[in-house]
Amino acid sequence: MKTIDKYLFQALDNYPYSLEETIESLDYAFSYDDKNTMVLCLYGRIQAEQLWNYEEAKSYFQQALAINIHALEVYPHYLQTLILNEDYEEAQKLIDFALTIKGINKSDIYVKKAILLEVQHQFKNALREIKNAKLCNLHFAFDSDISEVEKRIKVKMELLKKKKKPSKSIKDSKKKS
Repeated sequence: MKTIDKYLFQALDNYPYSLEETIESLDYAFSYDDKNTMVLCLYGRIQAEQLWNYEEAKSYFQQALAINIHALEVYPHYLQTLILNEDYEEAQKLIDFALTIKGINKSDIYVKKAILLEVQHQFKNALREIKNAKLCNLHFAFDSDISEVEKRIKVKMELLKKKKKPSKSIKDSKKKS
């Protein structure tokens, strides 16, 4: 095992519970190899998930993909960052490309596509992508993640339906008066 791997494993093991130790291990790993896509991806995740610095996170993810377009670990996190940063068009392009990459977790990418559609209030289309995610899923542990996104979308659809119903009852009560 290479020394960089030791520090990378330490960083992954510490994230997100001990950010100081994560950064320390990442810095050591980066000093051994500044072209390691896993290291760059974790730096990007810290920027996006902990510091909410989406532009900086995007930069790390872009660097990683410039080194290796097939860095499978980058895509889900990069997509989540793009969605949170409201870069919807860029996210859609990345999704379309990611789905063509051999070996990528297509189920995870379809879930990200569903989330993208969800934030754009295209709930029926989002549920269609959830179906695709379920059809592509090969990881038992990922089932609950898919179900949680599906539930959230359905709740939002119900909220919209409930909003419309009271307006009808108000009209009906005015007619009865």
